[in-house]
Amino acid sequence: MVEHTRDTSELARALNAAVGGEVDFSAAARALTTMDASNYRRVPVGVVAPRDADDVAAALEICRRHGVPVVPRGGGTSIAGQATGTGVVLDFTRHMNRILGVDPDAGTALVQPGVVLDRLQRAVRPHGLVFGPDPSTHSRCTLGGMIGNNSCGAHSVAWGTTADNVRDLSVVTYSGTRHHLARGRQPGSAPPGLTELVDGSLALLRTGFPAGLPRRISGYALDALLPENGFDLARAFCGSEGTLAVLTEATVRLVDAPAARALAVLGYTDESAAAEAAAGLLTHGPLTVEGMAEDLVPPGHGLPRGGAWLFVETGGATPAEARDRAERIVRAADALDGTVVDDPAAMRVLWRVREDASGTATRMPDGGEAWPGWEDCAVPPARLGAYLREFRALLAEHGLRGTPYGHFGDGCIHVRIDFDLLTEAGVRRFRAFSEQVADLVVAHGGSLSGEHGDGQARAELLPKMYGDELVGLFGRFKDVWDPAGGMNPGMLVRPRPLDVDLRFAVLPDRPVDVVFGYPHDGGDFAGAVRRCVGVAKCRTTQAAAGGGVMCPSYRATGEEQHSTRGRARLLHEMLAGEVVTGGWRSTEVRDALDLCLSCKGCRSDCPVGVDMATYKAEFLHHHYAGRRRPAAHYAMGRLPQWLRAAAPFAPAVNALGRVRPLAALAKRIGGIAPERDLPRLAPQTFRGWLRGHMGERAEVLREGRTAVLWPDTFTDHLSPPVGRAAVRVMEAADIGIVLPPGRVCCGLTYVSTGQLDRARKVMRHTLDVMEPLLELGVPVVVLEPSCAAALKTDLPELLDDDPRSARLAATVRTFAQVLEECAPEWTPPHIGRPVAGQTHCHQHAVLGDGAEQRLREKAGLNGELSGGCCGLAGNFGFERGHYALSVACAEDQLLPAVRSAAADTELLADGFSCRTQLDQLAGRRARHLAEVLAEGLAAR
Repeated sequence: MVEHTRDTSELARALNAAVGGEVDFSAAARALTTMDASNYRRVPVGVVAPRDADDVAAALEICRRHGVPVVPRGGGTSIAGQATGTGVVLDFTRHMNRILGVDPDAGTALVQPGVVLDRLQRAVRPHGLVFGPDPSTHSRCTLGGMIGNNSCGAHSVAWGTTADNVRDLSVVTYSGTRHHLARGRQPGSAPPGLTELVDGSLALLRTGFPAGLPRRISGYALDALLPENGFDLARAFCGSEGTLAVLTEATVRLVDAPAARALAVLGYTDESAAAEAAAGLLTHGPLTVEGMAEDLVPPGHGLPRGGAWLFVETGGATPAEARDRAERIVRAADALDGTVVDDPAAMRVLWRVREDASGTATRMPDGGEAWPGWEDCAVPPARLGAYLREFRALLAEHGLRGTPYGHFGDGCIHVRIDFDLLTEAGVRRFRAFSEQVADLVVAHGGSLSGEHGDGQARAELLPKMYGDELVGLFGRFKDVWDPAGGMNPGMLVRPRPLDVDLRFAVLPDRPVDVVFGYPHDGGDFAGAVRRCVGVAKCRTTQAAAGGGVMCPSYRATGEEQHSTRGRARLLHEMLAGEVVTGGWRSTEVRDALDLCLSCKGCRSDCPVGVDMATYKAEFLHHHYAGRRRPAAHYAMGRLPQWLRAAAPFAPAVNALGRVRPLAALAKRIGGIAPERDLPRLAPQTFRGWLRGHMGERAEVLREGRTAVLWPDTFTDHLSPPVGRAAVRVMEAADIGIVLPPGRVCCGLTYVSTGQLDRARKVMRHTLDVMEPLLELGVPVVVLEPSCAAALKTDLPELLDDDPRSARLAATVRTFAQVLEECAPEWTPPHIGRPVAGQTHCHQHAVLGDGAEQRLREKAGLNGELSGGCCGLAGNFGFERGHYALSVACAEDQLLPAVRSAAADTELLADGFSCRTQLDQLAGRRARHLAEVLAEGLAAR
């Protein structure tokens, strides 16, 4: 068995000299790869990103010479721990991520291991083809990882597992030999001794594997090497979890994609009833038979009547044919209720609920944590209903809870369980339950793994499924390929115990002293960081359909440390203190968070609600405590006080700002990017105008038709026309307006720069001013989405000790929301123009934009606004060093949408940052929705 050297500096030097790709042994690189999407954590010695197969061979040679094991890694979405290790991690996502060729006639594609599945699907879609296996992580999992785990996905009832769709593989062993593994009997491609091993074990291979099980993923697929199965080396390699050799290229099979699809949604009383019905639907030739219960379905889902559902997808040459097949399934199914969905957008919404389940299932309905400790077993489909009933009983016996869902048509169940993995007693229960549920699966003729592999989570239990003799043969099979034991040791054979290396063990056992309240995590910052289970939805290279935001910095850089998951991993390691040793002073965490835009997209788009904007503010507060801050924190973090001081001298300040040397000096002193233009101050503040407009009259409070108009800093000092327009519209809608009696501020700029003590002081003053108005119980309309979001979330989470904060947060409304609430009968002017622009990322994440969409529709403003983040993001895009990334984020969705818009398109952007970004990068003026409606009123 390989045991790596303690001094890694010589190893790093040797790898740097031999490998063309990046070699990174830094604390940050190691911290980013300590975990995958499992419960396990192991610290590697370093990370290598090879450029090609020669780099792989060179890295293996160096590691072998130094006695260091190797762990191949793709997207890091494995759920059983097999993408973690203590040696050198080979990261294939950076360079070996190309599609080398597509042969539509042969129905094949040649890919490198780091190709993300969705990239392959986009490349072959124009040919009417698709790669059949499609795990829910399809937007970030890699083909190499899928081959390593023999991944399946929702469509396996039609197109099988990854092993069913692999044609041939090129691999390099730890000893340096290269093999080409193809379908058909080619014993000459096998490592020495393999043919003899198989020939001497024919009886065991023919009797040792369960039959009639479409999702048998556990162990090695040695029965693929039987003569009657064609000595299929490629199939036997699939599912080996990086324990045999390193994959460098793969030829995969493609299948014809249905021209049209429909979805039959069937409701049942509970998951067992749905499971029992699933097998009977297979005779109709569906593309999917997926199941989930109401625990995982959001309120207002609009699904058919029931407590659990089957999603049965059908295909056809035409939409009518696909729908007809789905309707036949609804009629044939013995369901409580059923419907057919064939609108592509509606189908995407439903599939998104299913695909996010691996994240949403990590939170119980009462907010408790759940984990993937028993994630994806499979039983024969006909036994699934009975298995689920006994599984539920076993959960109850151990005092555990879980929410099963998954591939009911294949008998494969996913479940997250509320294991207590933080205490010794909880870990003992975790082990006891795992052993007993393994016995239950085997009693039903099932496989411990039905999709994600064994890894560390289940390999120890394989003797229960296969017996000691066959598991011993697994060990001999690995030794033929990897006699030195350097390939991903501790997985599949001679495994690490399932209850060691748990990633929670290194976290502090008592709450960390923090400023935010973390109400959804019991006030525990470590609990908040634990939210990230590694699902990695933040690592998608394209924003989600329907206005998704997360994660703009990752899409711009492609670097793990700039993803939400990467930052969460670094915070986890900061709390652990083993790899990242600087605590709150950590430069590794600071550098990773530096490019976080605080867009809040992860708060809504992450399946488990990681809130990196809050974590960043918390970190910056501690990191700079008692220390000098970056100049931008003083210049832009304290923007409200500077704007108030400058307001009486606005014309003079604007004139000085037009003097280029003075502007350049101001930007240099303030830490502002030299490429940026300084915004112009309004000659009259919105608050000053509104006082004059309202005169001395006291607004008469009318029940249900009065609102407080919040004079946020941006509207007040930088864009008063937005406020004036909102007043005209509200008056036209007969909504009474009340102005706060004193200066108010949401504290956003202080929060985003981590000046939390100042933020709390500003917020308390605001609550003092607003307290008399809170007694009125009227809505507070906030025109700037980022300020509204700060009042809704940051205010009550920073001042959780002040009940007034929750009361103010509950009253906050957007402009469209207050019109809908206070003047539901009002008809806006008909504008009749198409729209383009952007929904503010904070509005998407915190406030929602349903009211805005309805208001636009009433006004004849047609079209969708883009998602993503504009890239300016308050102070972020103004800070020195952020300009290039800010532009890249704008180029992701906003700028292309605006460039492609027709000449008569109305550009909408309710956020000051979004409007400023469009003005400075595209030379286009966007407007707040209130401005467009006010203009329409004037034209009536």
